[in-house]
Amino acid sequence: MVLFFSLVSAIGVYAATENSDTVKSTEPLELVSPAAVLANTTSKATVNPSPSSSATQLSSNNTSSAGIESKHTDKSATYQSTPLGSGISTAPPVTKQSIYPSKILNLTNWKLTLPIDTAHAGSPDEIKQPELNAFSSVPYFTSSPAADAVIFQANAGGATTSNSGYPRSELREMVNNGKDKASWSNTVGSHSMTIRQAITHLPVVKPEVVAGQIHDATDDVIMIRLEGKHLFVEGSGKNLGDLDTNYNLGTVFTVRMVAESNRISVYYNDVLKVDYAKSGAGYYFKAGVYTQSNTSRGDAPDAYGEVKIYSLSVSHL
Repeated sequence: MVLFFSLVSAIGVYAATENSDTVKSTEPLELVSPAAVLANTTSKATVNPSPSSSATQLSSNNTSSAGIESKHTDKSATYQSTPLGSGISTAPPVTKQSIYPSKILNLTNWKLTLPIDTAHAGSPDEIKQPELNAFSSVPYFTSSPAADAVIFQANAGGATTSNSGYPRSELREMVNNGKDKASWSNTVGSHSMTIRQAITHLPVVKPEVVAGQIHDATDDVIMIRLEGKHLFVEGSGKNLGDLDTNYNLGTVFTVRMVAESNRISVYYNDVLKVDYAKSGAGYYFKAGVYTQSNTSRGDAPDAYGEVKIYSLSVSHL
């Protein structure tokens, strides 16, 4: 009889353990430390992804860290996405997060393009509203450990859009609560985007990223670009003006792009740096990281660019 009850108890404990392996995505979860993961290597987590004015700007504190590593990993994750070159196509990984990126930035009128191409909609994967409200994917799109910024990361071996050879983890401006693509002209009204951000990592061989754009229906109009330590504004393939000729990775800065009256102005930490005579239509804003390297440029597949955004706001008047 004692042996029977011991066997029943053991079965009950095993069943409870098995049932605890699947985690529902009804609310954000706590990050699991690397030590905890190593201590329990048999645990698994399966998490499935699930309005306000676009001019709203969210506040954050003034701290930041570069967190530069040589490998394309995130040590706070309990698991990683499908390894590069594995040939396995899965949905974009939604990882355990203490807070979703949408709680840090107002993502109502944005969609996200990731540097991975899985069974998820989009090629590469695109995350739209309302899914974006409860979405994160380490290491490509996730909240910072301090929950004061959103981390955007794109590796050199990542998937690219059809009109580019470079990978991105980047937001594209939308309207109508994320249902439709934004499209406006600087010949009418005033249109601005303000980003408080830090560029925290560059690829090794070709150390270049773009961290903010105005785009039109066919090509970029202006880009906030970092090449090594040279941070500048690019337009039509030319340097339109320097922002910082000795930028140090991890330095937080604020950039504001204003498109109005057939011109585009760029302010760096509230100082006017570029006044560009340029008019057009079909314009929209982009924010995040657009890594300007790939494996054909000599970078390893796991070399990456990374940007942390602390606040993001758009205004159309």
